[in-house]
Amino acid sequence: MNQDLLALTHTADEYDKYLNAVVPPVFMNSLHVYDRFEDYCNVDVYKDDQFVYGRSSNPTVHILERKIAELEHGSRAVAFSSGMAACTAAIMATCKAGSHIVCMRDVYQPVKRFLHTVGIPRLNFSVTYVSGNDLDEIEAAIQDNTALMILESPATFVFRVVDLKAISEIAKRHGVITYIDNTCMTPLFQKPLELGIDISMHTMSKYIGGHSDIIGGVLVSKNEELMRKIMSEMREWFGGVLGPMEGWLCIRGLRTLDARLKRHQEIAMAIAEFLEKSDKVKRVNYTGLVSHPQADIIRRQQQGHTSLMSVELDASPDKAVEFIDNLKLFGKGCSWGGFESLALCPLYKASQEELDFLGTDRGLIRLYCGLEGEENLLEDLETALKKL
Repeated sequence: MNQDLLALTHTADEYDKYLNAVVPPVFMNSLHVYDRFEDYCNVDVYKDDQFVYGRSSNPTVHILERKIAELEHGSRAVAFSSGMAACTAAIMATCKAGSHIVCMRDVYQPVKRFLHTVGIPRLNFSVTYVSGNDLDEIEAAIQDNTALMILESPATFVFRVVDLKAISEIAKRHGVITYIDNTCMTPLFQKPLELGIDISMHTMSKYIGGHSDIIGGVLVSKNEELMRKIMSEMREWFGGVLGPMEGWLCIRGLRTLDARLKRHQEIAMAIAEFLEKSDKVKRVNYTGLVSHPQADIIRRQQQGHTSLMSVELDASPDKAVEFIDNLKLFGKGCSWGGFESLALCPLYKASQEELDFLGTDRGLIRLYCGLEGEENLLEDLETALKKL
């Protein structure tokens, strides 16, 4: 029996609670009241069906959290108002003033900006950046005060993957918490907690929402004590709560996640194979290609592939910009995960220092393959390449 599909479609819906409605209601209320003061005082918002105030928890959002916890094989999920709210909550819950963090070089750029604008100058954090591919480098980076390791796999820009099981074993030997951004794999295509990672994060604005109409984030873990702290301190006190309507839209997105991901993957694979054969393309970075240099790790820990990829043309960065401007079906936008295809040169205006740090070129093109169909997208790409 495929438990993932049952989690997507039925977990926590509990028809008998909601007048046998097949779709659970949106609880728009901010407040829950009790008949007796003692009952009010004894509420534990960490438990199912116990609610007091919307900043602590919400019934609609809790249905979403139960679904995602089951999908990720975690004991608890806590939803936030954005992926960055979730990420910073994980950092603040695991680190204290003076903590050291080991971080992959090519994680999501705003995470590094948070570390450098808030963590280092205001909280006296220190950060060591690693490639993520050299296990000896990772272990050597760990210090006595290392509290957290920040990972992403596949990672931003060139879609490197890292051996999550091996890294989690290193971290556990040293008492270091591991955190991964699992957004582009979703819980269907990669289950980091099963590989020993402590905290998995999803930006629900992407595939989980699936329609480019919400902002949200979620953390999942098997560590009950840590998740209680994240819920009762990091979310409640910082106030980064997910609204009930956004929670309901994420539940709706989960219903079709399996079908959408399979279609996204089919389209992306056709596009990656087409681009790899073009004499105007120097390299395609996509985990679904047999040419990916870490195909052995991918086979071990992924059950599928994102529809994100990056492309390096055999041309100057200006030609890369010309290429994406010639695309008609690929919008020029920074997000992804919805029905619409997107194209960007995300590092075009980066400093040379940053490019050297990431080990890539300013002409790198990131493509997100939406649901317009491979025939339409391939025609658009072919036309744009011919114009170069």
